[in-house]
Amino acid sequence: MINVTKLVCGGDFAGDALRYGRAAGAAPVVAWNCTEACNLACLHCYSEAKGRRADDELATAEARAMIEDLASYGVPVLLFSGGEPLLRPDLRALSSFAVSKGLRTVLSTNGTAIGEGEAAALKRAGFSYVGISFDGVGEAHDAFRGVKGAFDRAAAGMRRCRDAGLRTGVRFTLSRRTLPSLEPVIDFARSSGATRLCVYHLVPCGRGEGMGEEILHPGEAREAMDLLVRAAREARSLDPSFELLTVDNHADGVYLYLRLRAEDPARAEAARALLLRAGGNRSGVGIACVDAAGNVFPDQFSRTLRAGNVRERPFSEIWRGGGELLRQLRDRAGLLEGRCGRCGWKGFCNGNMRARALAVHGRLWAEDPACYLAEEELHARSEERRVGKECS
Repeated sequence: MINVTKLVCGGDFAGDALRYGRAAGAAPVVAWNCTEACNLACLHCYSEAKGRRADDELATAEARAMIEDLASYGVPVLLFSGGEPLLRPDLRALSSFAVSKGLRTVLSTNGTAIGEGEAAALKRAGFSYVGISFDGVGEAHDAFRGVKGAFDRAAAGMRRCRDAGLRTGVRFTLSRRTLPSLEPVIDFARSSGATRLCVYHLVPCGRGEGMGEEILHPGEAREAMDLLVRAAREARSLDPSFELLTVDNHADGVYLYLRLRAEDPARAEAARALLLRAGGNRSGVGIACVDAAGNVFPDQFSRTLRAGNVRERPFSEIWRGGGELLRQLRDRAGLLEGRCGRCGWKGFCNGNMRARALAVHGRLWAEDPACYLAEEELHARSEERRVGKECS
């Protein structure tokens, strides 16, 4: 994640310790796609969620065993995702169990199933944060999510979470189709009482595997980032607790740093230190994914890169043991091709999103097609060489 607000404006936020303070080799944040069931039909769904639960989903006892292992291994956060996780009957019991073992649990949901009383139940189950997906406002959201009325139901779910005292945020997938909705969604997030807006760059996989042409063009990506910088500065003056973040495109960090270096050198130096500590893309390093059937992947989008299955070996053994795939992801600089291979900002970016390169080019180490930096921005200024050497 790139915390636009922190880099541009400064401040302290809930995720800082996790993003900037984790030791090398620490256990990862784990996203668990706990069910394939979903009540929507989103165009871009990376997990190709269906209308019903799959027959091979981890049973409650298997899920508890996995959670015990995650807690013993030192996993800091367990993200329950889907499909739609609220369609899994034992969701709240599993969150309560995870919290009792010392894990922090967070929820990623489409929000439509948060009916009367559900938000309070989620709070009792120990969820510390609920992220609700909005890919537009009103009909724009409904069209992207495939169900009429989805926006109104999700907005009602967000209100119920806020009223129950749950920390909530908005999740938005940024593509050429949704770019016109970015500003309205920023306004919605701020007016709805959300504590953060996470803007996810599209990774065209799963149901969205044919959406490669929806990746932002370079000018569009810069337009989006400039809008987020303006919004971050405006929001900071009104509500210092609200944060804007981008996800799954670490070119954003380089772009922000170069912009700050021209506008505010002192702020740029602080941003530089944070970006180096964060280390760029963390797939297979600080992020892991477990699907509904217990398969382990480097992140939520790398569904063809299976590292193991928790039914066969505990997650901790899979992650510690590594295997060739995880070893390569953890030392990838020399494997990167094209623009990513010759880029001087590997310390900030770490080769960006490998799942997107694989989806578009068919090669894991190909250049990331979402990188929008100009050729001259990739290349050998003395500062760029210095950053690359420090973090290679």
